[in-house]
Amino acid sequence: MVSPPRPDAPLADAHYVLPLKWTDDEDLPDLAAYLAEVVRWLPVTVVDGSARELFEAHRRALPGAVRLLRPEPWPGANGKVAGVMTGVRHAAEERLVLADDDVRYTRGALAAVVGLLADAELVRPQNYFLDLPWHARWDTGRTLLNRALGGDYPGTLGVRRSALLGAGGYDGDVLFENLELIRTVTAAGGREIRALDVLVGRVPPRAAHFAGQRVRQAYDDFAQPGRLALELSWLPVLLWSARRPRRLAGLGALVCAVAEVGRRRAGGRRVYPASTVLWAPAWVLERSVCVWAALGARCRGGVPYAGSRLRTAGHSRATLRRRLRDRSASGAGALGERQVPGGQHGVAEGRERPPEGTAPPAGTKVRDHFCRRKRWNGTATISTVGRTSER
Repeated sequence: MVSPPRPDAPLADAHYVLPLKWTDDEDLPDLAAYLAEVVRWLPVTVVDGSARELFEAHRRALPGAVRLLRPEPWPGANGKVAGVMTGVRHAAEERLVLADDDVRYTRGALAAVVGLLADAELVRPQNYFLDLPWHARWDTGRTLLNRALGGDYPGTLGVRRSALLGAGGYDGDVLFENLELIRTVTAAGGREIRALDVLVGRVPPRAAHFAGQRVRQAYDDFAQPGRLALELSWLPVLLWSARRPRRLAGLGALVCAVAEVGRRRAGGRRVYPASTVLWAPAWVLERSVCVWAALGARCRGGVPYAGSRLRTAGHSRATLRRRLRDRSASGAGALGERQVPGGQHGVAEGRERPPEGTAPPAGTKVRDHFCRRKRWNGTATISTVGRTSER
């Protein structure tokens, strides 16, 4: 295997991790060309859970400098979590960029995420679609509403390796795995930056795949009870307004106005065309129906996933903090880690640690970046794990 040249700052001490599980290789040439570019900037690990014949085809097609691994065992039914944690454990670098197979970074966006990890344990950039077929415009309406109300959940995150391993990894028995990762790191005392102006391209899914994800994505809201309650109210309101065209028009205009706020926020107009605002009411109508279908799936034991059902969308921060306290008290982590008193949780080796019981150093606010402060939990974690990569 050819070792890639070590990148210059600001991409030093960074690693790109891509979990993968495909049933066909239609998109393989595009992914191989993209990774051939990324591996020039920083080391890349692909954790491939595809069938053996596809795995071998990927080994032949991907650049030789890309490290290709099989997923290692990890508790839970969500195979993506096992892929992510395999890549995290095998990476030697502290600053990691985790990305789905449809994410397409530029070097500038990678440098922005890696750079922000100097001031936080987790960075959440924002996605936009590189092409805009009808279903991508539809889903962009959702993205704009999320941006207006705090930030969208992308298919990529930046995370400090020590913070994630120090928290014992994250639960593999959840559907909304990105939210679970974010909450796990912040529950352990990590700082999160919502980088609303770091805009990362994404290849749109096929229309059939998009259609098949509608109820499953609505089920994610069981991890956000307040949002779930709001969305369950939408269908009754729409039915109540159905005989009043002016009332419906007013609701549609309000949704478009909120979406436009999201489009304009933090430089979003560079990548979100004005026409995508008009698709936001269509997404609201879709979600008002699909969230009730998700409620029905909940009553049947969960949403279908990989031949079984996943009941839990994600855990609350309170639940995760309680788990971390119990793990700290027992002196052992989920990954066979041992914890010792003193020091700070989630601080990279070699970084200066603040005195115990003090707040972490303040992060830099960059344009529309937002940093959530968390208290440090007063424990240090020493990992004993060996190092050998649209939901």
